[in-house]
Amino acid sequence: MPSFHPSPETLPESFPVFPLIGALLLPWGRLPLNIFEPRYIAMTEDALAAGRVFGMIQPDPSRRPTANGPALYQVGCLGRIVFFAETDDRRFLITLAGVIRFRVAEEIEMRRGYRRVRADFAPYWADLDEHKASLALPRDQLLQKACAYLAAHGYKIEAEAIRALPDVELVASLAMACPFTPAEKQALLQAPTLAQRAEALLALFEIDRHARLIPSAKQES
Repeated sequence: MPSFHPSPETLPESFPVFPLIGALLLPWGRLPLNIFEPRYIAMTEDALAAGRVFGMIQPDPSRRPTANGPALYQVGCLGRIVFFAETDDRRFLITLAGVIRFRVAEEIEMRRGYRRVRADFAPYWADLDEHKASLALPRDQLLQKACAYLAAHGYKIEAEAIRALPDVELVASLAMACPFTPAEKQALLQAPTLAQRAEALLALFEIDRHARLIPSAKQES
């Protein structure tokens, strides 16, 4: 569980963003990152000096590029650096803890080569208390289907360790660990509630299961 529990009035109005395709950060989840590009090293240095926060957001391939680079999805997640180490070759290894989702109100002037936004958190205040939410579906069902999905894709999880997680961290961990497409990850990010995100996970697991069954059925016929 993140060690940083802000109130709405303490959230930053503007902050850096790290646009990274296929990267999903959810509230109450943790994302390890290897920072090596000079502009993102600068971003990390500035974040460490000022609140330790920046936003993760995906580029949006359906929209035209902007003067600052690829267009961005309108929803991302603010994260706080909870661990960092600097390597001998001047990279940063960090862990980012998800705090709250945000909607991009506007993109503002770049700083030291990295992008920045002014954010609207209002639609997502519930993220700050989401640890109180429940799945509204059986945990065993979610874990069983998640394990089958990950095994089919060559991944392994520590089932007992993940079984002990609170609901919100369980869903965040599964959503972030699974090799979904960028569009599927964005859909999970934008699911309004924890229960709806869990239902979306189950739907993705089931779609994948059917997709794998279809080639087998064709081979048998």
